[in-house]
Amino acid sequence: MGDIVAAMVRILPAVIDLVFVVLFAVVGRASHAEGLTPAGIAQTGWPFLVACLAGWIVVNLLADNGYGPRAALVIWLVTVLGGMGLRIVAGNTAEPAFVIVATLVLFSSFFGWRLVARLMRGRKAAATH
Repeated sequence: MGDIVAAMVRILPAVIDLVFVVLFAVVGRASHAEGLTPAGIAQTGWPFLVACLAGWIVVNLLADNGYGPRAALVIWLVTVLGGMGLRIVAGNTAEPAFVIVATLVLFSSFFGWRLVARLMRGRKAAATH
């Protein structure tokens, strides 16, 4: 049972990051009145999902647990740069406004949930003392 919990704790930050990437694609499509079909969301999100997974490979190579600011920085940079690169290679655009919005939204997502988690852990630790 302990191994399962440890694996879940290890996988959880990657799952959270990937969920935020999907939400980014959903909100982006909705804000531009594009269809919110699974195929449409996949078309918008796949470059960033692939890049996010690549970021997680780097984080694992660094032996990082994925919860801290270093992991957020690595995953954010790889996701934005890799996602934009894959998007362009696939024949889509990367207009400056889109790059700025994607950079800011993904920064807020990847750093934001980690900050909230850190604050919650701090409050929980303070409450037990």
